[in-house]
Amino acid sequence: MTSWEGRQVLIIGAGRQGVALARYLARHGARVVLNDRRPLEALAAAREQLADLPVQWAAGGHPLSLLENTDLVCPSGGVPLELPLIREAVRRGIPLSNEAQIFMEAAPCPVAGITGSAGKTTTTTLVGRMAASAAEAARAISYSHNRNESLPRRWRKVWVGGNIGNPLIADVDAMSPDDLAVLELSSFQLELMHLSPVVAAVLNITPNHLDRHGTMAAYTAAKARILDFQTPADVAVLGWEDPGAWALRDRVAGRLLVFGLTPPPPGVDGAFLADDTLTLRQVGQTTRLFPRSLVRLRGEHNLRNVLAAAAVAHALGLTPAHMRAGVEGFTGVPHRLELVRVLDGVAWYNDSIATAPERAMAALRSFDEPLVLLAGGRDKKLPWDAWAALVRQRVRVLVLFGEAADLILQALARAEGPLPEKVLRCHTLEEAVRAAYHAAEPGDVVLLSPGGTSYDAFRDFAERGERFRAWVNAL
Repeated sequence: MTSWEGRQVLIIGAGRQGVALARYLARHGARVVLNDRRPLEALAAAREQLADLPVQWAAGGHPLSLLENTDLVCPSGGVPLELPLIREAVRRGIPLSNEAQIFMEAAPCPVAGITGSAGKTTTTTLVGRMAASAAEAARAISYSHNRNESLPRRWRKVWVGGNIGNPLIADVDAMSPDDLAVLELSSFQLELMHLSPVVAAVLNITPNHLDRHGTMAAYTAAKARILDFQTPADVAVLGWEDPGAWALRDRVAGRLLVFGLTPPPPGVDGAFLADDTLTLRQVGQTTRLFPRSLVRLRGEHNLRNVLAAAAVAHALGLTPAHMRAGVEGFTGVPHRLELVRVLDGVAWYNDSIATAPERAMAALRSFDEPLVLLAGGRDKKLPWDAWAALVRQRVRVLVLFGEAADLILQALARAEGPLPEKVLRCHTLEEAVRAAYHAAEPGDVVLLSPGGTSYDAFRDFAERGERFRAWVNAL
């Protein structure tokens, strides 16, 4: 839609995405109905954010009557498309969209998009930092030049957001053609989208969100949509060592760049590690970017994230100096192998973002120290067997909590190898923190890397990580 004036839009889900989209659409003249299954009294904070706008609220369920006179239905990311209200909208021929799609339609500037089963937020943040260093350099140059002289083309401002936590639809009216948007995209957002970013990265595709998508084929198809609407002028970045991402190479319409710890296949350009140096190959020529020692993030998975960010940055025309500036001093984002404190010789790490067994396994491989692992939460219908085998190899004490505890114990019983010295069962994460405190010994790492979602006890992984931090700091 090129004009929202007088259009009636039903937004389902009053979380961050829904509220930001409601504000944007209402400001642009749409008649907005914001629907949420929670009762009205539970939506006080969201209602306060929109109190200055004529937004109609429909709380406590999803009645089909909401579709009357509706021109567009916009489900938020956490809303399943199997919801009867959405199915009925499709049956009636009412189009579907979402916050990310509408942002892409409205954005006046280039957009780089990043998706994957793991590493999206770290990679998105790094690309934003690298691009911001270029924007700062351009501003410094502009101050030292006469206005009439031509300047190297760099962005006026870099906007970072999307699934990372801040919907960019909230900022799109402030953007200009001289800006750059770096957008993290989830499978939930992508499954409705019909636009692709000019630079689109797929980091990896491993089992995740099968409770939502049902099958790996459906999950992969959702991820692949980030590539499906690119043009020959666009660039795709794929993790070539990951079978799921690499299998999408035939869907690339434009230029292909890859990343991995090892050199890419002959004739393929990309970022890789050579002699402990992050290196870029382009048209047969190699360029040394910066030494591995500059990367302060733990684990090979994070080294891949840095390489992915370098490949995206190269696609955007950034120099090795910009890439290095983005990496220097970066110690990670909250809730991702985040060091909370060291107490009595024990290091406590918050990896609450690990909401799938595969992510938790990457965290386990990041440490050589004896591990006290806190695992659990709510299962996403994902396999735990490989996780259980690794736990038997690497974990000294296992502390389970939340809904998935029994399921995890069953997987642990099936695995081979020696059991952890202790396997403790707790009802809540707070109890698990206390149990880990009593079980840990000097030299241990206590790691919250749950493998399950937070929805059995918390609003999201961020709230779980914040509560974990608070409990650990209170010890």
